[in-house]
Amino acid sequence: MPSMSDYLRISHEIMDDVRSGRLNPGDKLPSIAQLCEHYKVGASTIQQVYIRLEALEVIDRRQGKGVFVTDPATWMRKP
Repeated sequence: MPSMSDYLRISHEIMDDVRSGRLNPGDKLPSIAQLCEHYKVGASTIQQVYIRLEALEVIDRRQGKGVFVTDPATWMRKP
């Protein structure tokens, strides 16, 4: 079975961190360079993560400010 691509794996990890409360609404995510070092991937992979999470409304990217976690109620499916 093929393994999950890095950007999907990292996206899922960040979403799980939000669901579990390890990341809260308004929390600022680390810089791209910090995430590259943490996950041992290139900057383009983290850019893909940010594009995906922004499309899913999990994060809000603010020019010159950073990347912030949104309220999970806006994107999590209700049971």
